[in-house]
Amino acid sequence: MIRTTIAIAAAVTALAAASPSQAAGDPAKGKATFAQCAACHKADASGKSGIGPNLWKVVGRTSGTLPGFKYSPAMIAAKRVWTDKALDAYLAKPSAALPGNRMPYAGLASAADRADLIAYLKTLR
Repeated sequence: MIRTTIAIAAAVTALAAASPSQAAGDPAKGKATFAQCAACHKADASGKSGIGPNLWKVVGRTSGTLPGFKYSPAMIAAKRVWTDKALDAYLAKPSAALPGNRMPYAGLASAADRADLIAYLKTLR
């Protein structure tokens, strides 16, 4: 019984040690992935937006609240706080995660790429 418990604990520890880089993401890789987003989104402290809202300080922000940007009614009504989990779901498939939003993007299929992108967005402070 004790050996089984120790073996399980060791396996859980090994799995946790193997995946934090993917879970935490790599901001440098995320910045490279963001190049796709930069066609529509700015990510600087200017407060100015492009076709899409400026993503400076987006992590922790409530959806539809950046002053001066005209959001879709769906984005405003969602009142979604952009946490890692919410961003991951949205970036995977925006139309499914928030029906009625205006972002014409099919989604980022790779979970690792999404984790990297979210890690990059967290640096925008």
